[in-house]
Amino acid sequence: MRYRWFALAVISLSMNGLSHGQEGSQGEQAEGIRPTPLTRPELKRLLEDVKVRSPRIPLPDLSEAERVALGDQAESYESRVKYNYLNGIEIVRPPVTAVPGQAPAGMSREQDPLFTLDNAFKVELFWIVSRVNNCQYCIGHQESKLLGLGRSEDQIASLDGDWSGFDEASKTAFAFARKFSLEPHLLEDQDISKLKEHYTENQILEMILSMCGNNAINRWKDAIGVPQRKDEGGYSRMASMISGSALNAEQIANLPKGSYKTPTSEAFRESVSKIVSLSESSDSVNTCATISRRPPLEPIDYVEKKLLECKTRVARIALMDDAQTRTNLPATNELGSNLPNWVRLLARFPKAGAMRMDGVMAAEQKGDISPLLKAQLSWILARQDRAWYALGRARDQLQKLGQTEKQIYALDGDWLEFSAQEQAFFRLAKNLGNAPVVLSGGEVKKAVELAGPRDVVQVVSFTTSRASFNRLTEAVGLPLD
Repeated sequence: MRYRWFALAVISLSMNGLSHGQEGSQGEQAEGIRPTPLTRPELKRLLEDVKVRSPRIPLPDLSEAERVALGDQAESYESRVKYNYLNGIEIVRPPVTAVPGQAPAGMSREQDPLFTLDNAFKVELFWIVSRVNNCQYCIGHQESKLLGLGRSEDQIASLDGDWSGFDEASKTAFAFARKFSLEPHLLEDQDISKLKEHYTENQILEMILSMCGNNAINRWKDAIGVPQRKDEGGYSRMASMISGSALNAEQIANLPKGSYKTPTSEAFRESVSKIVSLSESSDSVNTCATISRRPPLEPIDYVEKKLLECKTRVARIALMDDAQTRTNLPATNELGSNLPNWVRLLARFPKAGAMRMDGVMAAEQKGDISPLLKAQLSWILARQDRAWYALGRARDQLQKLGQTEKQIYALDGDWLEFSAQEQAFFRLAKNLGNAPVVLSGGEVKKAVELAGPRDVVQVVSFTTSRASFNRLTEAVGLPLD
């Protein structure tokens, strides 16, 4: 009998009033949200379907100068979006541990000598994060990576809820990954305490940083509608992932590649996911609508109480003192005499921490959208995530920009007093920041019509950074500076 969390989902749907997913026969329908697949065969069908979905961001004609500048990425939709609209703002990347003898392509800059977690384990976490966020683009990449790293088809299928074959440490981490991504507003002390039974504080922070990047990438890919490569699927990534494999080049070349529609064993063919957010609404027995499960926002007095508590709470992972922070992260000398707690946390990893610090600062300081809009988006996203440290910082930023308490708390309301463009940005960020992501193509299209693609892409980029920052600071329970 299929197990569904109907009650929670229906309550959430009524509270949020968000649109249902739509299933398309030829890629994603332009106005809809991709449905959530329930069974493994349906998941594979939708992973393959991402190859023909329509990109959401319009691009100008490619000039000859741009073609030269982009080189072999000139035909890449995603590369062109970044080149045309991001102006050097960096998308958050997940730190990963390199495969022995070979760093994963594009990730070497995030390596830190203090990272100790197994890469395949972190790819499993990435798969779980992507599954609960319903980022089918990223699920597909992690499937191929896991096959390339030696995981079997049934081991990957087990990640969707049958964790009986995994050890206690892995099961604890998997449960944390689900809650961290889907329900960050419910994170509490015991979530980290349970992890400490199996992992060191550095390993827990490494895990958190990795999944912060995963959550950011999920939102970037989904928001702009990146189509999957035609040659992805199956063992398409094996040659690049395995170093010193027992298989020779010919054997690797003959492994099935290029399609996600690989055979599913009978044991998992009818199984329904136990980790995704389920709803009653569905056009198919194998999918359900993708909806929000976030509760309504609390009143002002509750928020003020939580911000007051945030000033005195104790971080769940020990922070570096100022002297060690400045030694590990020399760039902090530019921050003045009072170092923020989020920087003192990142200082545990000199290399990866420095990269993350640069990413946060770039998101806050670079780009074309105004400081006021960034602070407003920070407030909206932190309120939704119940990320109290991030919310306190957002309030400070808004107050420095001259915003009154009434203007700040108006961001919790219906937004009718704001312009149509501001409303479109707020809605885009809120629905993109949600988990699972409930940002429709129609909402992106409307925002582009009102503000143009450049500002929309920069709002998307900033939102991905905030989704990462909120989870980092709230999972660790940082006290306000």
